[in-house]
Amino acid sequence: MKRWYLYPFSLGYHLVTGIRNTMYDLGVFKTTKFNTPIINVGNLSVGGSGKSPMVMYLAQYLSKHYRTGVLSRGYGRLSKGYEVTNYESNYKVVGDEAMQLFERFKNRFVIAVSEERVPGAKKVIADMDLDVLVLDDALQHRAIKAGFNILMTDFNDPYFKDHLLPAGDLRESRKGSKRANIIMVSKCPDELTEETKRYYISRIRPSYNQKVFFSSIGYDENVYGKDKMLPDNNLNYYDILLITGIANPKPLLEHLAKFSQRVKHLKFRDHHNFTDDDIKKIIAEYKKLGEYKLILTTEKDYVRLKTFDYLRDIVYYWPINVIIDKKEEFNQIILDYVRKN
Repeated sequence: MKRWYLYPFSLGYHLVTGIRNTMYDLGVFKTTKFNTPIINVGNLSVGGSGKSPMVMYLAQYLSKHYRTGVLSRGYGRLSKGYEVTNYESNYKVVGDEAMQLFERFKNRFVIAVSEERVPGAKKVIADMDLDVLVLDDALQHRAIKAGFNILMTDFNDPYFKDHLLPAGDLRESRKGSKRANIIMVSKCPDELTEETKRYYISRIRPSYNQKVFFSSIGYDENVYGKDKMLPDNNLNYYDILLITGIANPKPLLEHLAKFSQRVKHLKFRDHHNFTDDDIKKIIAEYKKLGEYKLILTTEKDYVRLKTFDYLRDIVYYWPINVIIDKKEEFNQIILDYVRKN
């Protein structure tokens, strides 16, 4: 969203973030390097750009070859400090994204949270004897030196068309893209032409040592609830109450429209902590629907909503995965980095 009337304030923001980045570039501000390979998945903008599915993809893939860990801030949790996700964890302690990862993959790889990235990374690498660590959303957290950076940018709202906060949604200037090893254009349409790819690459203008890839969202063929699942082609039989607490629900709405036109959408802010009043509102809207009805949500929101007794048996979630164009080439670049470091 562009807010041109705030552009004068963006000039001040540009000055502050520019000085900060320069201090890191010159070595005035301390940066901590690690012997263990670290891959950072980040973006330049606020809001959803597909970081979580990419972190999930990397951790799942790397865990087949190496002892892998994921470290995030644990945004939205009600606790502080370092935590490792386990069977006793919940979203209030580790955050919804860490809980989402654990719900799907259990102990296949280590999932930790810490708002202090440097001590958190040191501890999880040492305690868990990791071969590789994936950092979630730490491109602007320059106190930790990741050996490999993946920059995510939304196909529908690429950083090269955006502007700095508060006039636009960029957390730092477009020059920050030069710190990336890979620029991943996410949430691409299913039918992406070579001409469109060339246009995006021409606008990104990657350096000789950067690669540009394209990815899309892949939805599961089923939606899942407590001890049950429903094929997506059966959704047209139901009135659906869609609950979202994510930055950009548009792709989900567009996909759901392929299966049902009887959808009521309740949108909450990203990482929303649902209250009892929220649940009462959800139940009230649910009761207004027809005889055959269900509540549908995202995998991330499900870890919150299922904790409420009134919803546990009637709420379903729709898992997503990232589908990468030229996946073999992408995987090889990632493996080569880990092997060499």
